[in-house]
This record gives sequence, structure tokens and C-alpha cells, in this order.
Amino acid sequence: MPTYADLDVYADLVDAARASGPLFPEAFVTPTTVREALHFTGGSDEPQDVATVSRWSKDGVDGEEISWSVGYGPQTRAFFLKPAGATGRLPGIVALCDHGHYKFYGKEKIADGPDGPVAPVGPFRDGYYSGRAFANDYARAGYAVLVHDTFLFGSRKFPLEAMPELDRRLADTVGATLGHGAIDPEVLRYHGAAYLHEHIVAKYCDLLGTSLAAITAHEDRLALEYLASRDDVDADRLASIGFSGGGLRSALLGATSDRLGARVVAGMISTYEPLLSRHVIPHTWMLFPAGWSRHGDYPDIAACPAPRPLLIQSALGDQMFTEAGIRAADARIRLYYDRADAAGAYRARFYDGPHRFDQEMQDDALAWLGETLG
Repeated sequence: MPTYADLDVYADLVDAARASGPLFPEAFVTPTTVREALHFTGGSDEPQDVATVSRWSKDGVDGEEISWSVGYGPQTRAFFLKPAGATGRLPGIVALCDHGHYKFYGKEKIADGPDGPVAPVGPFRDGYYSGRAFANDYARAGYAVLVHDTFLFGSRKFPLEAMPELDRRLADTVGATLGHGAIDPEVLRYHGAAYLHEHIVAKYCDLLGTSLAAITAHEDRLALEYLASRDDVDADRLASIGFSGGGLRSALLGATSDRLGARVVAGMISTYEPLLSRHVIPHTWMLFPAGWSRHGDYPDIAACPAPRPLLIQSALGDQMFTEAGIRAADARIRLYYDRADAAGAYRARFYDGPHRFDQEMQDDALAWLGETLG
């Protein structure tokens, strides 16, 4: 019998759950299956009250700050970035920020606005992104890049004072445990409270018949609709990219929208089974949509849009997963692309070392997007 360490005296709960029906069934799923499981429309299929807040040109990039409403909660803020002086319609990329238990900022983790890097994200970028704002790099390389705040992050975050008193009391201790380098105490405190608060938000999602994954995917689809609507973007050449929780978002977006021509999922692939022992705790609720385990496995979400092109990038020393889970996910995804007679549309790249999306991985993804989008 497998040892499910974090379940301890309840390790046999896994077999008890299997007695009610198969977990992570191996039947092929379709995007329709995913969309039904993650159904959430929010009342609109496109963003409302879209406005341009500001414009700038800096370091080879023309930028705009955009705002829109998703129909609930605070206004979404986003950066739209493209090569300075570019004319005509450019291939578009939705760049999706990670989770990282770092919610005070969203888009600023991977993109620079008019004032350059936001100081508190520096240590985080250094640790995971080689210190780079890769969204700006991709814009300089010839793409129209949209980076938006999604549910719970940046402009879309819950105010600290709206969180329960217990979460706020424990915030400093939890924030210090999460780390992310020597950052502003206010930001660190928010991280701690938001880490605890996500459990409450997940309860509300269940109560409202939805999930954190479904709401996030919905908001990401609205962002994609905005990008596709722009006159300076080629709506026939669109891609999504993200690392870690952003990679999960890229997989969810690809499964729930037909617009994407290509998807990059970096640092976020594994089958579920190897997570059961010690790798559930580090992850966001977004990775575990309620009930999905009875429909399929996580790689099925990434693979089901086959034959549409997909790049998976994995670090084999990634502390968030096991190598066995990463390899099993790769094998599962290949079955989908072989079945679609599109083996060449799927590419997997493996790297040594820990959880990250460093410059080498960023450059590899950029090269693949160039080959794929043209």
C-alpha cells in the first residue's frame, strides 16, 4: 500500500475514496468536458467598461495601462506592451503571472510599467525569473503582450482589512515562513494573510457552485478577448504563457477557449497521483478544481486541446513535484497528440535544477513561440 505521508493516520482515505469510483480516470477528455466542469461565466463573455489609464514609451517598449470590469469585484488593471514604434498587427501573447503565494502584486511580478520594476518584487524575480520582466522582453522581441491582474492578485486582491481577524493576527508569522526574500513588511504581512484567506475563498467558491480554477479561467478568457479585439493585434496568432500557477492558468485557458493558437506551460505539470504523499500542501486550490479528479487527471486539461501546439517546460529537480509525476504527465500528453496525429505539435523540454522560469527557459519558450506563431 502506498504511503501518503501528509495524510498520516488517514492514509487509507485514498483507498476509501477509490471505493466510490475511479480517481484520475485514464479516459480521454475533451475541452467540452473541462468547460462543463469549470463552468463560470460571470454574466459576460467580454470585459466591460474598458479604459486606457495611461501610455508610455520606455526601454524599447510602448506600453499602456488598461482597466476593465469583469462584472464583480474591483476593476482589473493590465499592462499592454509592444515594441516601440511598431505598426501593423502583431502576434499576441497573454502572459499570466504565477501564484507563488505572492498576491500583493500580480502583473508586476513579470512585467514592468512606466516606472520600471516595483522594488518589493525584486527578490521574487531574482529567485524565479533570473531577475527579468520577461513580458517586456517578449514585447521587445516583436509581440503584443497583455499582462493582467486576475482574481485575488494585485488590483484584484482582497483588502487586508476585509480578511478575518485571525488571518491578520497570524499574517506576520505565515508571511515570514513563506519567505520571498527581504521585502517590504506590509507586503510580507499581506502574503501571510492572503495565504490563509485563500482557504476561505475556496469555501465560498464551493458554496457558490464554482471553483477558484473556474473563476480564474473566466477572468483570463476576458483578458484574451480584450487582446484579440485590439486593432494592433493579429487575432489569428494568439498564445498564452505562464510559469507555476501561471502555467496552470495557461493550461486552463487553453482548455476553455478556442482562441489560442499556442500555449506554454512552464514549471507546472504532473499527474495527480504522485502529489498525494507530500506535494498537495505547496499548491494553490486552483490546481484542484472540485470534482475534477472523477473526470480526469491534470495533464488531461493541458492536453485536451490537441492538436493545438503546446510547449511544456519542466525542471526535474522541481521541489513542487516529483520527477515520476512529471514524466508520467509527459507520457499522458503524448497520447493525446499521437491520437490527434499531431505528435510534432507537442514539445516537452526538461531542465536540471529547482522550480523556476529562468532566462534559459524564457529564451527557449520565446524561440518556440516564434516557430509556432510565425
